[in-house]
Amino acid sequence: MSFNREYLISSIFRLSSENEFNDLALKLFHYQYLNNPVYHKFVDIFKIKTNNIVHFSDIPFLPVELFKSHRIISGKNDYERIFMSSGTTSGNRSTLYVKDTGLYEKSFVSTFQFFFGNPSDYHILALLPGYHEESSLIYMVRNLIQQSNSDLSGFYIGKDEELAGILQKTKGRKIILFGVTYALLEFAKKFLLNLPGLIILETGGMKGKNKEMIREEVHSIIRQSIGVPAVYSEYGMTELFSQAYSQSHGLFKSPPWMRILARDINDPLTLVQPGRTGGINIIDLANIDSCSFIATADLGKVNKDGSFEITGRYDNSDLRGCNLML
Repeated sequence: MSFNREYLISSIFRLSSENEFNDLALKLFHYQYLNNPVYHKFVDIFKIKTNNIVHFSDIPFLPVELFKSHRIISGKNDYERIFMSSGTTSGNRSTLYVKDTGLYEKSFVSTFQFFFGNPSDYHILALLPGYHEESSLIYMVRNLIQQSNSDLSGFYIGKDEELAGILQKTKGRKIILFGVTYALLEFAKKFLLNLPGLIILETGGMKGKNKEMIREEVHSIIRQSIGVPAVYSEYGMTELFSQAYSQSHGLFKSPPWMRILARDINDPLTLVQPGRTGGINIIDLANIDSCSFIATADLGKVNKDGSFEITGRYDNSDLRGCNLML
């Protein structure tokens, strides 16, 4: 199966059918199997005849834990930058080696445009902590802020009074506020606002600042304090180029070049039926130079229409299937 990188990139972001997605997924699978040593070894564990795979649902998914211990690169062993997940020790952090920063930017901007339109239609504000430079989230939001071409767009962590004033007085453009969970909660406790037109995008993360809370409780506090009808959520991770977004109630949708599947927690090669809880598998076609087929540590349900919800994460007692994969 031939592999043309330029054609693949141009095709990913203009997909129009399930057959096209399947064709690109298979091309990527064969390319990454042949050119990604870690993925090649992983697939060979299952003694799968790769030429017999005709649908993306049959492709083996690489455990996300391997991004903590291995360099997951397809093709030449070079890269332009790295992104690292947050963590208490450097040895326990996932690392994504980005060979093409332009492709990463095209992916997250195209994802944003798919859900919200052009960044220049918004003031883009951020309640995000001062993560290290290796954070893919900060890189993404900083880039979107730049593309908004607004003097008001920027990072407002530690500037709650200034942020509240901007949110109440600014007119014209719509406003999107990206915020890590604990920072949004702290802001919500300080102000009683009525901003029904504001889009709040929660990116997750309590980071030990407060007791862990379920999503419904977090969103209820934010809605009541800031006066928004709903709180949006972003689902992304260091190991992915693309993101999924939820407009309310924790129901996420992904862009056309992503697919979400749910696997049996006891058998990593078996998928569960729509609506049943399983381990979340992700296909991100934009991960050309890494691995596009990732078995995450999240638990969730995938609906018939492709939307999905995250219901929890594996703990040590749940890692039966993942241990088999590893």
